[in-house]
Amino acid sequence: MENEQQSSIRYRNFAFLYRKMTEHRPKTFSNLNRPAVVKAASEKEWDLIIIGGGITGAGISLDAALRGLKVLLLEKSDFASGTSSKSTKLIHGGLRYLKQLELGLVRESGLERVVAHNNACHLVHPRNMLLPIVKQGSFSAFSAGIAIWVYDVLARVSGKQKRRKLSKEDTLKLEPLLNKNLLKSSVVYSEYRTDDARLTMELIKAARRNQAAAFNYMEVKDFNLVNGQIVGVNCQDILSDEPLSFRSKVVVNAAGPWVDILRKADNPDSQTNLVLSKGSHIVFNKSDLPINNSTYFDVFDGRMVFAIPRGKSVYVGTTDTIYTGNLDEVVCSADDAAYLLKAVKHMFDIPKLSTEDIQSSWAGLRPLVKQSGKGTKDISRKDEIFYSDTGLISIAGGKLTGFRKMAERVVDVVMERLELSKQTLTEEYTIHHNPYENYQQYQEELKQLQQKHPQADIAHLLSSYGKDAYIILQDASEKWGGDLIKSEVAYTIEHEAAALPIDFIERRTGWLYFDMTSVKKHLDRIIDCFATELGKDAAWVKEQKVYCLEVIRKHGLE
Repeated sequence: MENEQQSSIRYRNFAFLYRKMTEHRPKTFSNLNRPAVVKAASEKEWDLIIIGGGITGAGISLDAALRGLKVLLLEKSDFASGTSSKSTKLIHGGLRYLKQLELGLVRESGLERVVAHNNACHLVHPRNMLLPIVKQGSFSAFSAGIAIWVYDVLARVSGKQKRRKLSKEDTLKLEPLLNKNLLKSSVVYSEYRTDDARLTMELIKAARRNQAAAFNYMEVKDFNLVNGQIVGVNCQDILSDEPLSFRSKVVVNAAGPWVDILRKADNPDSQTNLVLSKGSHIVFNKSDLPINNSTYFDVFDGRMVFAIPRGKSVYVGTTDTIYTGNLDEVVCSADDAAYLLKAVKHMFDIPKLSTEDIQSSWAGLRPLVKQSGKGTKDISRKDEIFYSDTGLISIAGGKLTGFRKMAERVVDVVMERLELSKQTLTEEYTIHHNPYENYQQYQEELKQLQQKHPQADIAHLLSSYGKDAYIILQDASEKWGGDLIKSEVAYTIEHEAAALPIDFIERRTGWLYFDMTSVKKHLDRIIDCFATELGKDAAWVKEQKVYCLEVIRKHGLE
């Protein structure tokens, strides 16, 4: 048994670690003082208002704030609630775009992977990607070798991350479940995995540290004009149901799939330039789909999809179909799920896998810029900037990987409008408020606290919150009687503007997709914690539970 002196030493060690890692608490970012903050924002003139709190708008807000602009970001729902929490969650170079000779896009994407990793290494992780070479597949061994060689050269890939060719035998040792009758050989190359919603949130928090303001649940309805030029926006505060107006010298429309709707609000005669493509994903327990490697593989209809292990789960996607329905009600359909399941069973030898094994799902919309005569899978993922006679600047297209360069191009235009000339500072800007010098050492220090919090999911806290994981662990001990769930919820309310329980379970944690067990187990506690922190009554609690259960049902394909 541990004696009193040893216990005292252990306590002092833990206390030192806590003090060391929580000496720089993040800036408060909550809706608790929303009325006063919103009122103050409505009384000043901003240099730039950005409409859309996805990855594009978040990137623009950080770039502009770092260049010294007074920036306000407005999002009609929660941050990252649209496309930016519904991607395949890869910061990748787009190998398939080589077949379309999109060399510039591949080069930019490949280089941006490393920038994203360097600036947010707890969120952007290098991972090997397995490309099986199969009979009558998209790539032969020769063409895959050439394509990935070009890919590596364009992206300046070096060292262990460079491509490797494997024989059929070595491929099956690496991934025994691959279809032996289809497989010929494989290539292993490098990509990066991320959490798209968390990356978006960290960008917004970084912009706020540089004096930007940001409001979720603030819907832009239309524009204020003086002499035919936009001078501000009219909004509806969804949380208070109050109308509001904000003034700005420049307004950027970065609303993703909603870009054309706002362009029409600005000018009813505007052409619609977007085609919306729905991408669906399904999630399995890793015990049901026990693959070892992230895999980019051929499907029976000539397309290619990903299967990505993540913790105790494996997710598969994506589909690519024209979407014309309700932009606020995008779900993975039974047909989408059946297609992806068929794709998995085509490439992997798992005969018993069925739709009943699907644990969760998600679907998002890609806002692609129309190209005459091309289907969604052939449309370029390049971004494009549109200009209105009223001064509205709109940005559409692009892909998750290119968010920083997209932001740079937009802010360059804004700076020119404002007759300013400062260049972007984002290439080497570490987006976390309390950066770490050595990521491996940081992981080990966090693991030491596992002894004090044996029930803590250290991997989840680490990959979600970076060094702020220590704050959640510390507050669990000091404020919440050891309750880690309540501590994590309270952190997101205080520091990440979480306003509703669904914000927490879907976007702050990703549990809705990758840990449905925890969602169902802790849902009541999560809702009660929100009610306590936000001062809500029993009717609100009941309403939120009904809403969360409905969202869970939709994502679970029930």
